[in-house]
Amino acid sequence: MNVYDVMIIGAGPAGLAAALYAGRKKLKTAVVSIDIGGQGNLTSHIENYPGVFPQPGMELMEKFHSQALRFGAELILGKASEIHQKQDLFEVSLASGETYVARALILTFGKVPRQLGIPGEDKFMGRGVSTCATCDAPLYKNKSVAVVGGGNSAVEAALELANHAKKVYLIHRRTEFRADGVTVDKVKASPRVELVLESIPLEIKGEKFVTGILVENLVTNKKKVLAVDGLFLEIGYVVDTSIAKDLVEVNENKELVVDSLGRTTCAGIFAAGDVTNTPFKQTIIAAGDGARAALQAYAYLTGKRVGPDWAH
Repeated sequence: MNVYDVMIIGAGPAGLAAALYAGRKKLKTAVVSIDIGGQGNLTSHIENYPGVFPQPGMELMEKFHSQALRFGAELILGKASEIHQKQDLFEVSLASGETYVARALILTFGKVPRQLGIPGEDKFMGRGVSTCATCDAPLYKNKSVAVVGGGNSAVEAALELANHAKKVYLIHRRTEFRADGVTVDKVKASPRVELVLESIPLEIKGEKFVTGILVENLVTNKKKVLAVDGLFLEIGYVVDTSIAKDLVEVNENKELVVDSLGRTTCAGIFAAGDVTNTPFKQTIIAAGDGARAALQAYAYLTGKRVGPDWAH
C-alpha cells in the first residue's frame, strides 16, 4: 500500500506553502485539490505580499506551486469527499473513486466553491468541471464550454473563456443579471457567447471527461443537452468542513478549530488558512499558517514535542 507521510487537502496559499515545507523536510507529500491556487487566483493585483512586487494572484500561486513540486510534492487533481481514521492512518477518498492513505493530514481547503448538487458534478471535478476560468481557460482553446451563474464572476468568466473557446454558453436561472451593466453588455455583444437564460443544469454527462450538460428551461420545462468540453461554476463560495466534522472540532462558523501550532483536536490532523478559526484571512497569513502546520506535522511524525499538549 502506497502510504504518504502527509496528505494536504487544498492547494491555495496555505496548502502549497505546507507542501513546500513538508517537501523540504523530506516527507512523502501529496496535495489533493480541484485546482491550483485556490482563492489566491482570484486576486488580480497583489501588492502587499512582502518581497514580491505587484502581480496577479495567479502568478504568485504558480510560483508557490513550482516550489512545492521542486521539493517533491505530488499533485492529485480531484475532490476529497471522505476522510476516515484507521488506527494511526488516515484514508482520503476522492469523489472519482480513488482512495489514498497518509500518516498525517493538513486541511487547507479554505472557502470552497458553491456547488450545484447535480449528478456528475463531483465525478468530473477537475476533469472538465472547474471553478477558475482564469486558471483553466487556456485549456479550452477552440473547444466548447459553459458557465453557470449570473454575477460579475460568471459574466467575467464567460468573457475570459471567449478569448479561447470557440463557443461559450452562459447559463443563468433568470433573465436579468446581477453583474455590472457594462460587463453584461460586453458579454451580450460577444459573438462567441450564447445566453441560456431561465435555465438550470440538471446533470453533467461524460465518460472520463465532460462531454455535455443537460439543462432545463424553467419556463417551458423543456430539456436539452449542450455539447461541451467543460463547465465552469461561478456561483459563489462557502465554508464546507463536512468531510472533517466527525473527526475534529468545528466552531459555530463551521471553521476548523486549531491551536497556535495548527493542530486540530484530532492527533495527526492539522489545518491552516481560511478554513480555520484563525482571524485575518489574508494570503500571507494563510501561507504562514501552512508552513507552521507542515513543521508541526513533521514534529508529530518524528516524535518531536513542540509546544504544550493540545487537550480538551
